[in-house]
Amino acid sequence: MTDKPMQSQNTKLPRVTIQEVAREAGVDRSTVSRVFNQPELLREQTVLRVRSVAQRLGYSPNSAARALRTGRNENIALIVPDLTNPFMPPIALAVQKEAAKLGYCVFIGNADEDPSHEEDLLLRFSDQVSGAVLVSPRSDQATIESLAKVIPIVLINRDILGIPRILIDAGLGMAEAVKHLAALGHKHIAYVGGPSNSWSNDQRQASVHEAADAIKIKLDVVHAGTASFLSGVGVVDQLLALGVSACIAFDDVLAQGICQELEERNITVPQDFSVIGCDNVMGFPRLTTVSSPSANAGRKAVEILISSLSSGFSPDMRLVLGTDLLQRNTAGPPKIN
Repeated sequence: MTDKPMQSQNTKLPRVTIQEVAREAGVDRSTVSRVFNQPELLREQTVLRVRSVAQRLGYSPNSAARALRTGRNENIALIVPDLTNPFMPPIALAVQKEAAKLGYCVFIGNADEDPSHEEDLLLRFSDQVSGAVLVSPRSDQATIESLAKVIPIVLINRDILGIPRILIDAGLGMAEAVKHLAALGHKHIAYVGGPSNSWSNDQRQASVHEAADAIKIKLDVVHAGTASFLSGVGVVDQLLALGVSACIAFDDVLAQGICQELEERNITVPQDFSVIGCDNVMGFPRLTTVSSPSANAGRKAVEILISSLSSGFSPDMRLVLGTDLLQRNTAGPPKIN
């Protein structure tokens, strides 16, 4: 008795066709095509049913062929200044999830806080993606406007007329932070600034200045340069030399570095010194901080970008997301000498 020859494990199964998916889902072939190309034109129930059938049958659309046919890649780019900053991953995750829901893949580029890298990444991606989301771009306005003529762009945390943008208004929460410190009894505070070419830093610093002036509280500004833990460690000498009893940092990463260095010097937070951050990044200590709807910003940016790609029209849209102060463990009354 001879054994039957074993079937090669490398044998490829026949490719599932769009017609088979249409037949199984009980829809026209054109409906299946729209599910993967223009889902916004269909009812959500239809899109979910067809995608479920396609997944069960093992169908995947031929992206390369579709790109040749339509002249459009179903990819978008996400460019961030520093992917290691904890503010960025929630945005990246939200962008990826929203893009996938709408049938797009995401290419992520890390510019490493270098404006020239932003431009280089976007130009390299431009023939592989249909559009891009730029988060807190460090490039100057003229460069961004020039890039927007090459490829459709949506901005997060950069306010440029004529380009759709999502702005997280941390200024509201920053003003609350100043008022909170004043209510606790602080009379002399500092703002620890982040990158000098950051729109968010300009906005946050201006809000702190305005709030401090309004309630007659003394304010000094310390420039950390970069939004990093080590930069936070490095500004503590300046904060102590100024004689301030509290500080508001550009972001939570800076604030955590400040807290760590204060602890190294046996200066207890908040009993001896109060620290407030921004962006609501989880870590230790549990900072009093300004909230940040970063994930919502990522979702909205993708919605606007893909809607503009489908319509062929890029709206001059300006969507502002608000913030507020989250009171936790790092702000208290000033130490009485």
